[in-house]
Amino acid sequence: MQWIWAILIVVSVCLLIVHFLKQLWLHRNYPPGPLRLPLIGGMWRVLPNFSEDTLIKLAKQYGNIYTIWTGPVPTMVFSGFEAVKEGVIKHLEYFDERPVAPYFKAIRNEKGIALANGHTWKQQRKFGLVTLRKLGLGKKGLEYQIQEEAHQLVKSFENEKGQPLDPTLPITNSVTNVVCALTFGQRFSIEDEDFLKLRDALFHSLRFTATFFHFLYDFFPWLMKHLPGPHKEAIAYNDFVRSFANKEIEMHRKHQAMHEPQDFIDYYLLQMEKCKNDPSSTYNTENLSNCVLDLFAAGTETTTSTLLWALVLMVNHPDIQEKVQKEIDDVLGSSQSFSYQDRKNLPYTNAVIHEIQRSKYNLLFGIPRQCAKDVKIMGFLIPKGATVIPDFRSVLLDPKRWETPREFNPNHFLDKNGSFVEREEFLPFGAGARICLGEQLAKIELFIFFTNLLRAFTFQPPEGLKKINEDPVVRLVTPPQPYKICAVPRSSGS
Repeated sequence: MQWIWAILIVVSVCLLIVHFLKQLWLHRNYPPGPLRLPLIGGMWRVLPNFSEDTLIKLAKQYGNIYTIWTGPVPTMVFSGFEAVKEGVIKHLEYFDERPVAPYFKAIRNEKGIALANGHTWKQQRKFGLVTLRKLGLGKKGLEYQIQEEAHQLVKSFENEKGQPLDPTLPITNSVTNVVCALTFGQRFSIEDEDFLKLRDALFHSLRFTATFFHFLYDFFPWLMKHLPGPHKEAIAYNDFVRSFANKEIEMHRKHQAMHEPQDFIDYYLLQMEKCKNDPSSTYNTENLSNCVLDLFAAGTETTTSTLLWALVLMVNHPDIQEKVQKEIDDVLGSSQSFSYQDRKNLPYTNAVIHEIQRSKYNLLFGIPRQCAKDVKIMGFLIPKGATVIPDFRSVLLDPKRWETPREFNPNHFLDKNGSFVEREEFLPFGAGARICLGEQLAKIELFIFFTNLLRAFTFQPPEGLKKINEDPVVRLVTPPQPYKICAVPRSSGS
């Protein structure tokens, strides 16, 4: 009997080797990458000691387009400006889909904008772009509401009277209220219990993304659905935000005829009414509630993270902070009002904001895409159905495109005369067909919040501390480690 078992083992090993060699041959035109192992693929090379620079380090070893097998699915990473430009910009029609991963399917069911595909995505995205433009217009438009939130934020900092403060909650409250004004047509008191629950649910649901348990859910959804853990909490938090949105939708329905559309929900309900007899319409309550989730997911933690990094960098670079303040004082003077258009007269301030976004890109990488059909990029086959990660962090740190990629250097965006310069390598909002829907909103927020804060305060480290730690928290959104600063009122500030 023993010789039979020995033969079976030998035959099994030989079959596995043959299968492995066959897979190598079938995928010989794929980009190179870590060795593919059974079940886990190439994740053995990624997950241990994962950091914000892991994908950039892999590109140095395997090239600017490489493959990481996530189980049986090939994931192709585009690293550096040339690879990202060749892929998701020049061939954007091949990479306009999202992979339908089990966790995201569980929380969104391919509805809304960010995680939808095909006709649903195209229709919802087009509506979102048009509506955001409409909401940006007029005296009571989005910029006015952002100014109001910026003033509230300044007041909350003033209340600390120059003593050490953690800016995270005040900034989060203000940024979240901007999205509330956009979607619900109102801001909430920071003491409102429902608002606080909404803010916390958003934070915890986004925090779960790209964690170990998230990957486990995507690998073993049939098992994880029946097991307790943080994935259950994350799904519950998403359900709470959806429930909050549905309550607002019902309130808007009741008062729909009383006024002209004033917010995203108003415009969407009007569109639903217009298209109720169109069989191809995807305008319905489920898509609306998921669009609201998308607006909050895309418009809260990323903007909050960038503003938190802005304060860290101003504290750690007091010379740059002083130059920004001088320019603001010289150009704006004692004027109580200014607009996003004033950035054209503030080239150094504008350059600093762009450099904050470049040097402290607040995502680990671009949100994954899915290849719509076979295509060759830079000599490599990207097969239909493959997950594609455009590594925008690597673009913003590309040593071939930036003079001092690892340094905080506003001169990246200034010419020799001190005028602001646009850079095609500046892609913090993504690129191609899936570029961030709220790009313009985020740009206005960052300029208005940053300029108001730098007019009003000089930011300093607490006594006894020379610099603030610049190591990020490593998750999908990469904010700075928790910190405290002193917001010292300026006599020339507003």
